Amino acid sequence: EVQLQASGGGLVQAGGSLRLSCAASGLIFDDYAIGWFRLTPGKDHEGVACISSSGTSTYYTQSSQGRFTISRDNAKNTVYLLMNSLEPEDTAVYYCAAQRDDGAAWYWDLDMYEYWGQGTQVTVSS
Repeated sequence: EVQLQASGGGLVQAGGSLRLSCAASGLIFDDYAIGWFRLTPGKDHEGVACISSSGTSTYYTQSSQGRFTISRDNAKNTVYLLMNSLEPEDTAVYYCAAQRDDGAAWYWDLDMYEYWGQGTQVTVSS
């Protein structure tokens, strides 16, 4: 059974930092690209950051570029999302997801993600 376990969320003041983790099991981790997405009430899933299966390529949105850093440790089957300079607008449930790495063209396509974690709540107070 494939599992993605997202953790590390919490309550932080604006300007603060959090590091999210996504621990995977039950799959050949090195074959999968990982994406972080977030969901706020009334909105669709919003992409945050993606990383290739090897970890050599990373992708960000305009909102996350420069503030967030995605990385992975394939030896630990874990992907990280370091979030700095957090803003109240970053408040959301954050999900990690895995897709077989068929190239970066698919990284922002939610339908290509086979497996999803349960989400972790991030709340940024002003």
